[in-house]
Amino acid sequence: MSRKTERLVNLTIALLATKRYLTKSEIFRSVDGYEGSADSKERMFERDKDDLRNLGIDIEVGSFDPLFEDEAGYRIRPDNYQIQLGDLSGRDISLLSLAAEAWRGAALNGSALSALRKLHAIGIESDLESIPDMAPHANIYDKNLQLLITSITERRKIAFSYIAQDLSTQEREIAPYAVASKYGYWYLHGKDLEKNSYRSFRLDRIAGEITSSSKADAFEVDSAFDLTSFGATESAKSQAHIYLRVGRAFGIRNRSKILDSSIPGWELHELFFHDQERMIEEILWYGDDVVVKAPKDLREEVISRVKHGVELYG
Repeated sequence: MSRKTERLVNLTIALLATKRYLTKSEIFRSVDGYEGSADSKERMFERDKDDLRNLGIDIEVGSFDPLFEDEAGYRIRPDNYQIQLGDLSGRDISLLSLAAEAWRGAALNGSALSALRKLHAIGIESDLESIPDMAPHANIYDKNLQLLITSITERRKIAFSYIAQDLSTQEREIAPYAVASKYGYWYLHGKDLEKNSYRSFRLDRIAGEITSSSKADAFEVDSAFDLTSFGATESAKSQAHIYLRVGRAFGIRNRSKILDSSIPGWELHELFFHDQERMIEEILWYGDDVVVKAPKDLREEVISRVKHGVELYG
């Protein structure tokens, strides 16, 4: 990611998360990348605003008190942070899936979170849950990931040996459409050319190397392909009962069901999950808006991680 792109992502996150308008001086102090003289920072910020607006991101300008001529401030309203996608081809969808993974990675990287910490340090509260799709994702490296991304963008067919659930090894030839992370694992989504149907494959079950055909533009992504409803088919393995603060922890809330809402300010939810480490990561992300009731081992591990964090950072 270039320095300018990183600065634009961090600026967007800061303006989305703030609970009030941010002045330019506050932005320059909190968002990495604004350097040089005052005039240089001013010109850089004006260009960045134009770039974001050209991307369809509406930056609202206002002041702290409409009765006084305070310094102008800036923010992005989450409800206005929408992209009108219109008609998309299957290829467009596959490319957007990669862009979504890149956004989630950028949104949670060190410099982006540093901007929010700096805002907090100067007394400006932020709301991370106001940022679209900010739930944490698994940042898992896979040796085949770069090859898959290249094959998707260049539309090259691929072949590999895959370890099925019964531990048998099967040879697959695939037209790759998209890759995405789910339940703490990377998945490849595409069309099985032998079976002539959509399939998902967990990358860590691919045995050996993936081979990519030398011919580019070897297939067209089906217009009927829908990544949002096309996911891994493995069944959930574990169940948890978790208290969620009302109106918070949307990433967990959106895939759980309410069991009890009688406790003021809280709801007891039932949730199924595959990977405990990934589940712990997500619970810790939401902080005191989530309390684990069961299972016991999940609750104890979350408490242990919190205590360890307090010992390290106070």
